[in-house]
Amino acid sequence: METFIQQARSLNARIADRPEERESFGRFAAGQSPLALFITCSDSRVVPSFITGARPGELFELRTAGNAVPAYREDMTACAEAATIEYAMRVLKVADIVVCGHSHCGAVGARARAEDLNDAPCVRDWLAEQFSADLPLDDTPAVAGAVQRHVREQLDRLRAYPSVRERMDAGEVTLHGWFYEVHTGLVMAHDQETDAFLPL
Repeated sequence: METFIQQARSLNARIADRPEERESFGRFAAGQSPLALFITCSDSRVVPSFITGARPGELFELRTAGNAVPAYREDMTACAEAATIEYAMRVLKVADIVVCGHSHCGAVGARARAEDLNDAPCVRDWLAEQFSADLPLDDTPAVAGAVQRHVREQLDRLRAYPSVRERMDAGEVTLHGWFYEVHTGLVMAHDQETDAFLPL
C-alpha cells in the first residue's frame, strides 16, 4: 500500500507545482465525455488504460468477474452493470463498446473446468447465473477458446439491452470483442466475417 500512497503524494505535488496540470484536471469538473465503454474483467493484470493508452476521461469502465454482462430482463431494477451500460448509452452517448476478455481468466477457467467453488458461494452463484453452461471444456491454462466464446456471448447479451439496440439501430454505437493475452500483451479483435479473433 505504501507504493500507492507515495504515487498519490507524487501526483499531488506534481499538480500543485504545474499550473497547466491544475488546469487540465480542472476541466474534469465540467463533466465527462468518454469515447468508449470498456467492459472487462476485474483481474488486476488487465488495465484498460495500459492496453489502450487512454487518458483520464477517455474510457468509461465496467469491470466484473469474467467481464460478464448480465442478461437483460424487463424487470431489471437495481443492477449496477445494467445501470452502467444504460448511463453510457443514454447519458454519455459513447460511440463504441468494447468487451475485452483475457487469457488465464480465473472466472472463465473455473466455469470451463467445472471447478468446485462451494467455499466461494458468491463467486459460484455469479458464474452459474452469468456464464453459459455451454462454454467448452478447457483444461489449458490460457483458456483462450472458452474466453473467446464467452466474449461473443457477452456481445450478444449487450445487443439485447434496449439502450444499446436503439443506438445500434440508429448507427450511433459499434460493438467490439477483444481478447487480451496477459502473458504476451497481444490484443486480438473479433472479426465478424470469419468469426475469429485476429490481431489488431
